[in-house]
Amino acid sequence: MKKKTLFDVIGPIIIGPSSSHTAGAARLGYLAGKIYGELPKKIHFKLYNSFAKTGKGHGTDKGLLGGVIGLSVDNPQIRNVFELAKQSNIDFSFEFLENFSRHPNSVDFIFDGNNGKMEISGASLGGGDVIIDAINGYKFNINGNYPTLLLIYKDKPGMIYNVTVLIQKQNINIASMNCQRKARGEEASMAIYLDSPLNEETLKELSKIDEIYFIRSLEEIC
Repeated sequence: MKKKTLFDVIGPIIIGPSSSHTAGAARLGYLAGKIYGELPKKIHFKLYNSFAKTGKGHGTDKGLLGGVIGLSVDNPQIRNVFELAKQSNIDFSFEFLENFSRHPNSVDFIFDGNNGKMEISGASLGGGDVIIDAINGYKFNINGNYPTLLLIYKDKPGMIYNVTVLIQKQNINIASMNCQRKARGEEASMAIYLDSPLNEETLKELSKIDEIYFIRSLEEIC
């Protein structure tokens, strides 16, 4: 039987009013922003189902945008995030949709900026828990509970070995991983969930591997 923690009893410390629609939204936005890798020039949010219907009243739109620009779930500046984004010259917009094949609290982030265009999808699961389940059409299972390495690369023999041997050299244990490819020999993705974060030296060595197109190292998010 799972032991209950203080977090389970009192919930997360958040800017309210809702853990799923406000804290979850901010956490989702924070993860998506870290995956994109910098402040975007433009960000379009597609909110679905419950997020779309009650999101404005619960501050979902502010939570999502606040997370993208790097505000934590307990940061009071989330209340004024529209003004903060405008001061940073970020063009932001929201779209409210229904799609009952999606989780009730789902969102698509469509980024555009110096890092190019990127679409990231996720959902708020309740109690501040979230999942990023797709990046540019690739399936993922990113919840922020582990340091995570994300890669997009050319599918070819030895790529998984070349990546994991560098992680082993840092003496870091791999908790789990998933890989996906569009077709044999074409573009593929890899997500590796770790017990400890990678250091800068290891990330530099990873960047030297031929035909890796995208690297992100995400820290555990409290």
